[in-house]
Amino acid sequence: MAASGGYRNGTHKGNTKVDRLGSLGSATKSSSLKSKPPPASPAASGLRRNSTGSVGGAKDDAGVPGRVRVAVRLRPRNAEELMADADFADCVELQPELKRLKLRKNNWDTDTYEFDEVLTEFASQKRVYEVVAKPVVESVLDGYNGTVMAYGQTGTGKTYTLGRLGEEDTAARGIMVRALEDIFAEISPETDSVSVSYLQLYMETIQDLLDPTNDNISIVEDPKTGDVSLPGATLVEIRDQQSFVEMLRLGEAHRFAANTKLNTESSRSHAILMVYVKRSVKGRDSTLSSENGNSSLMVKTFKPPVVRKGKLVVVDLAGSERIDKSGSEGHTLEEAKSINLSLSALGKCINALAENSAHVPVRDSKLTRLLRDSFGGTARTSLVVTIGPSPRHRGETSSTIMFGQRAMKVENMLKIKEEFDYKSLSRRLEIQLDKLIMEHERQQKVFDDKVERITVEAQNRISETERNYADALEKERLKYQEDYMQSIKKLEEQWVMDQRKHGSERTTTGLKDDNFDKELNGAVPVASAAEKTAELKILLQNEASLRAAAEEEINNLKSQVVQWKRLEAAGNAEILKLRKMLEDEARGREKLEEEITILQSQLFQLSFEADETRRQLDRGGSGKVLGDLDSFMSQIRHSQLSDSGNGDKASMAKLFEQVGLQKILSLLEAEDADVRIHAVKVVANLAAEETNQKKIVEAGGLSSLLMLLRDTEDETIQRVAAGAIANLAMNETNQELIMSQGGISLLSITATHAEDPQTLRMVAGAIANLCGNDKLQIKLRGEGGIKALLGMVRCGHPDVLAQVARGIANFAKCESRASSQGTKNGRSLLIEDGALPWIVQNANNEASPIRRHIELALCHLAQHEVNAKDMISGGALWELVRISRDCSREDIRTLANRTLNSSPTFQSELRRLRI
Repeated sequence: MAASGGYRNGTHKGNTKVDRLGSLGSATKSSSLKSKPPPASPAASGLRRNSTGSVGGAKDDAGVPGRVRVAVRLRPRNAEELMADADFADCVELQPELKRLKLRKNNWDTDTYEFDEVLTEFASQKRVYEVVAKPVVESVLDGYNGTVMAYGQTGTGKTYTLGRLGEEDTAARGIMVRALEDIFAEISPETDSVSVSYLQLYMETIQDLLDPTNDNISIVEDPKTGDVSLPGATLVEIRDQQSFVEMLRLGEAHRFAANTKLNTESSRSHAILMVYVKRSVKGRDSTLSSENGNSSLMVKTFKPPVVRKGKLVVVDLAGSERIDKSGSEGHTLEEAKSINLSLSALGKCINALAENSAHVPVRDSKLTRLLRDSFGGTARTSLVVTIGPSPRHRGETSSTIMFGQRAMKVENMLKIKEEFDYKSLSRRLEIQLDKLIMEHERQQKVFDDKVERITVEAQNRISETERNYADALEKERLKYQEDYMQSIKKLEEQWVMDQRKHGSERTTTGLKDDNFDKELNGAVPVASAAEKTAELKILLQNEASLRAAAEEEINNLKSQVVQWKRLEAAGNAEILKLRKMLEDEARGREKLEEEITILQSQLFQLSFEADETRRQLDRGGSGKVLGDLDSFMSQIRHSQLSDSGNGDKASMAKLFEQVGLQKILSLLEAEDADVRIHAVKVVANLAAEETNQKKIVEAGGLSSLLMLLRDTEDETIQRVAAGAIANLAMNETNQELIMSQGGISLLSITATHAEDPQTLRMVAGAIANLCGNDKLQIKLRGEGGIKALLGMVRCGHPDVLAQVARGIANFAKCESRASSQGTKNGRSLLIEDGALPWIVQNANNEASPIRRHIELALCHLAQHEVNAKDMISGGALWELVRISRDCSREDIRTLANRTLNSSPTFQSELRRLRI
């Protein structure tokens, strides 16, 4: 670039200026024109990404270069500046059409700087959003990470630019509200989701603005990728814009602010809004179908849907300030020191990145650790620097401008975040499996009916044939026997008649001589014998003809029998064929049962891995249980496909089909104890997600868990079941269902018999959640809930005691609310059940969670005047005085002071004790 005497770049070096573009962070400064730095070369970008101190800390994957975009916004003069600086001109002059800013050194000399955008004091909130944040929001919707950050002196409008809700004037909405409006306009509620965390970095401590009790969140870094996560932060799924605005209002109410000379509502912490957008990418899987005869075969290439996960980080930095100008003192001074230290650490990181330094001091501050992906990492980053016009603050304005100039030299490598959505694939495969099972059962029933019908028909035909054959043979035998007997009878009668006739002739006729007698005796018998012979021949002929007819009939019957035997053989062959088909079906069914057994074993492995992941989370690990489950399923799928080839693809598809809520709930009633343990662990992990709780209850999961708690003696099952009930008890509707089904009695019995601290922690957590319901106070106490909580302190484990303290605090809070509303009279049920001595004993416990809940419980109990005498006699008054003076939480300290001042009984006792 040619030399220009009218401008300077960086430090003023007189009239001779040289512009050297070879180094983004060169110590030799160029002309006063602060032009946009050129994109870094690929080698330089790669060097920065690979350096061990890089804020990005990501691996060298394919990415898109993207420089940090910086816009400057000028705040109009406020009332104080209009009066104090009325005789002085503004210290800055804006040239928005040239995207330049002039900073006056004196009446005749100015420094000129160039930014990506220059926004005057008249720029609308909509204009600011469109040029600063909208490109980042669009990148987040496409699956990239994005950061929008505001930097500047205190009182220059950072919070107004980012966090303005615009409830009175919609045109005044800030970047946070407008960004979520655009996100909700682009996503699909059925397939996409938006989750939000809202945090503040106060005095180098990360606190949850949505849950003030969560006041020390740790930062977890992935050792492989360097990604930063906050597993302890509250993550709320947002469905609409109104819910998001309510959440912002809640978070802003918990944010620390103070009144200084420079700003009446000066933010004393860095606010960090994290928006996680999960979008499904359509059109990435395919389905093939073919038909063969009457049977339809569905062949699917099951590719899991692709999900893009983008994260939008909006950072409202606390304003930098000079102590002599802000007038900070005492605790406010300590806050100012902490703010300036963290901003200084951020400035050092920006300088190192701008100068391409080999080391970037990321770990000097939690702020720089949180923003390591925003500067030099993989996120698309936009920075808006806010300045004021007053010449009294020219030094702070110059420092802010130089911070923006250095940030413009930082280049990120944008990377899209895509992964497979195994959950939706599992749901799809489960539906397909149900359809195939129903079709198989229908075909099996039709086949069984057909086989039974053919078998019955064949048996009937065989029986009828055998019966007809036997009847025909019997009839023929009887007929021939009757004919034979009749013939014998006729012959006997004829023979008798002949004998009688022959004897009568012999007695009546005398023989005159021997010759005549011989002739007569010879002639008559011959004639008689001839006649008998003729008759016998006729009878024999008749018998022969009858015999021939009978033989012919028998032959016909035999042919019919042979024909029926052939039909019987054909029927037997058909039956054998059907039996073979049945055996084939039985073998196929056995094979399916074996595959189902394998699928169940894989499900148990998945539940075991999910349980291990949950334990890691309890020890401070990062990630989501369901995400680990998906990852484990992906590994199993890859290994089995590589081992078995195409033949095992169907088995793996069935593996995904087998992972379903109904099937897991059915396994809770299995006879095998190991099966029940794995199933209840999976249900407990599912119950940890708010979106699954309604489905679990509707499917009967709550009743099954209570049944396990009642019937089982296995302490592992009791522990996990109690944890699942504790997750479900976070929902008010589920709390009433648990109480109506006798859940508090079962939990109390379990607490009485359990010895394992983890089991007691789960049971105490479930009862503590139920203690927070105003409607269930009397019933919970009547079924032994309070006594069960107090009984669990025998364990002495800090985690158990923390849950007991939380339950007592919730119960006391509900009682205090009921007393203030006039719906409750009389002493506290906690005091009646003997909880006060334990509360007083642990009011100054070394463990912060226990102490915080006990202090809240004491304050709530003291708000009801009828409890005052019991608390005084039990020593609680001294603890209240200590809390009002020494408690580290300002809100609890204020509540204790207000309670002591508003109680006549406490005031009288304090006067008596001269306190």
